[in-house]
Amino acid sequence: MSDDIDSRAVWDDVLAQGVLGKVILVGLTYLSVDGKVIEQQQFYGSVLSVHPRKGILLSLGGQRAGEQYNLPPDTRSIEIASPGEYRLRATDEVVVDPDYMITFSVSKQA
Repeated sequence: MSDDIDSRAVWDDVLAQGVLGKVILVGLTYLSVDGKVIEQQQFYGSVLSVHPRKGILLSLGGQRAGEQYNLPPDTRSIEIASPGEYRLRATDEVVVDPDYMITFSVSKQA
């Protein structure tokens, strides 16, 4: 994978198919119009389906077990997670050895 996220295709079908059934740790950062952090969320789940227009559907785990969450159809920020324990700040849950990580910044529009 290229280190420059802007040089990657928005949807990589090979990568998307490779994450099916895998556990992804998700980090979302919500930004104000002027770029200041409003809120951050972390959660994780197993990938149920992938689609270049519908996105990446997760079955969430931990305190959000039973919920589903649909990520945008953008594979550019999917990275292989290093082995280890990841503690979710808001819930103090520990995720052990997730397969992948993905992060998104969501900017509020003026």
